[in-house]
Amino acid sequence: MKLCPHPAFPPSSVRSIEVELTATDWEDVLLDFRIQGGDVVVGEWQTAKRVDGLWKSTCFEVFLRDPRGEAYFEFNFAPSCLWAAYAFDGYRRGMRDLDMAVEPQVEFDPDRPLELSVDLDLSDIPNVRKLANISAVIEERDGTLSYWALAHPPGDKPDFHHPDCFVAEFPAARRA
Repeated sequence: MKLCPHPAFPPSSVRSIEVELTATDWEDVLLDFRIQGGDVVVGEWQTAKRVDGLWKSTCFEVFLRDPRGEAYFEFNFAPSCLWAAYAFDGYRRGMRDLDMAVEPQVEFDPDRPLELSVDLDLSDIPNVRKLANISAVIEERDGTLSYWALAHPPGDKPDFHHPDCFVAEFPAARRA
């Protein structure tokens, strides 16, 4: 899947961002993000842990919601191997940390600085058909911030939480 930049916040030198999503079993998803071009700020590698505010620099995000309701989940992953997970009751309402029995595994190879892989266990959220938004905030070394998503809502500001961004079908996983 290809992400597109928000027109009001174009990249300086990044040409494209693609993500490949693979379900490995009923509760496990692999995400591979690839950036083409650009001199991207990736931060220093750290021991994987939950951290807020990752969206202030280069960060990859996945949003999932049941189309029958307003509640949704947000997952953030940084090349530094830091991550975050949240649950929301509705559009930007009721935000709280999502407790995860299995922490996401974020892998970043400094020899391949424009690729990030995530192993995400979804056993802590309902196994139902979901709508998804996959997005990224990219900080380039020249200070440019660009905002990428599968779709953007109308308007001059990026908003990955907006219901119009949830355009990908994410089927319920089959139990083995």
